[in-house]
Amino acid sequence: MSSGLAGRAAVVVGGTRGVGLEVARLLAALGARIVVNGRDAEAVSQAAQGIPDAIGHPGSPADPSVADSLIGTCVHEFGRIDILVNCAGTAEPVGSSVLNVTSGQFRDLLDAHLLTTFETCRAAAPHMVAQRCGAIVNTSSFAFLGDYGGTGYPAGKGGVNSLTLAIAAELKEHGVRANVVCPGAKTRLSTGSDYEAHITELNRRGLLDDVSFQGALDAAPPEYAAPTYAYLAGDLAKDITGQIFIAAGGFVGRFDRQTPSLVAYRGHHDEPPWTVEEIAAQVG
Repeated sequence: MSSGLAGRAAVVVGGTRGVGLEVARLLAALGARIVVNGRDAEAVSQAAQGIPDAIGHPGSPADPSVADSLIGTCVHEFGRIDILVNCAGTAEPVGSSVLNVTSGQFRDLLDAHLLTTFETCRAAAPHMVAQRCGAIVNTSSFAFLGDYGGTGYPAGKGGVNSLTLAIAAELKEHGVRANVVCPGAKTRLSTGSDYEAHITELNRRGLLDDVSFQGALDAAPPEYAAPTYAYLAGDLAKDITGQIFIAAGGFVGRFDRQTPSLVAYRGHHDEPPWTVEEIAAQVG
């Protein structure tokens, strides 16, 4: 069965290095036409030159005008946009926590992760709706669970998850799909002495279990994560939307959708509100 990617037009945000670069390379190998985006113009040029028939478009899509221009370039050059992949990201400052992060640092992290994702989705969605088809694949992280500490990074990734689920629900009737991948890969964000010290400290504090600790220090190369993105971008995933996947080395997983569990219930028409003590007894 074909992936259905041949001839498709794709924008890969954060496509100059790491997971994004491997996704762009794989999509191109499967026949897609690529617009590569990144903030560094030289890196964009180098990445585009290394991918057959790829086009480079530098700039930060957290800026609405850059996002519009980026998507517009794909539509102008290829006549449409079938695939949007968001892989851009930046690391949290070393040692960052709610005890010391600045408001500026927090906003920068939200811009890099959540705002970039929002602006590109906003710019691409009307084109996809008009075509009655399209695939959006956004990037989150295990960090959204809070286990890796930080502030703006987990908040941004958690926001990406919720935004993607909302987009998937809203655009399903128009034939547009949206999913998330949480990759585990050795990239510039997950290497170096500062990163190793951070992971070791999280494990020492009991925030990161031993299995996750070892996995974080021995992640697979980014090309192991790329196939899950390509799958979600193509026809083999035509019925898959609104889901959060994991691609970590040889492990492909999926987060169950969060649903509430009943702690206590009392009808409000004929019963008084719970007292604080009653809630404590039910929760405990």
